[in-house]
Amino acid sequence: MHDELLTNPRADRVRAVRSLTGRAVRRRAGTFLVEGPQAVREAVAPGGPRVHDLYLTPEAADRYPEIVAAARSRGVPVRPGSPDVLDAMSPDAQGLVAVVDQVHADLGDVLTSRPRLVAVLAHVRDPGNAGTVLRAADAAGAGAVVLTASSVDVHNPKAVRSTAGSLFHLPVVTGHELPEVVVALRAAGLQVLAADGGGVHDLDDLLDVAGAAPPGVPDLAVPTAWVFGNEAWGLRDEDLALVDAAVRVPLRGRAESLNLATAAAVCLYASGRAQR
Repeated sequence: MHDELLTNPRADRVRAVRSLTGRAVRRRAGTFLVEGPQAVREAVAPGGPRVHDLYLTPEAADRYPEIVAAARSRGVPVRPGSPDVLDAMSPDAQGLVAVVDQVHADLGDVLTSRPRLVAVLAHVRDPGNAGTVLRAADAAGAGAVVLTASSVDVHNPKAVRSTAGSLFHLPVVTGHELPEVVVALRAAGLQVLAADGGGVHDLDDLLDVAGAAPPGVPDLAVPTAWVFGNEAWGLRDEDLALVDAAVRVPLRGRAESLNLATAAAVCLYASGRAQR
């Protein structure tokens, strides 16, 4: 281990780590918290973001020696702390917390790589939903995720936990307004589709004609950006006016609707399948 065991839950260092749960503090510091073994493992992996410190209980060090080894191989200070200290830093630590530089990607740089699948979150306010969509985008093979300026901070602790480490797997762009994003996506050769319960096009019908869609019908086999709206009210009329087409996910049973993250996963996987 790097230091002597931290045992005082009220120490300045402990309070400084805990303060990163606040957005204003994260913005000033340019860092954020990564909690739990899965997310910390991805953060300290080779090629990951800069990690300032890794805090963990002796029990966690024994249980996850590969995380300790990966951190040390990158020169990350490994600081042991008592369970009380880790709980004070984060009640969701599961014995491990890392302080990591914030991850920001440039929209232009991302689109220069010509991604074939992009997820755009417009006005998404729930951190759990945002993180889960990012995880689904990663799993479906998306090349990037964009969160508009009005969406939740992707470095919110709940959002980070919900990504289960996927935050470190693909570029995440933040801070742009939706009209600017749509223009950039089209210029990069992507069609822009909105997931909307009132959409003219049925997702299953689009899958049936993928690769051979008739004129006026979106082709899921071509490079596509999906726009997902707010959890409560979806996409505004002015947002829908920006996209090439609105697509609804068919509801076969009696459910009134799908939640945001589930609908996003269905749409992203549909595109991923069509593009294979």
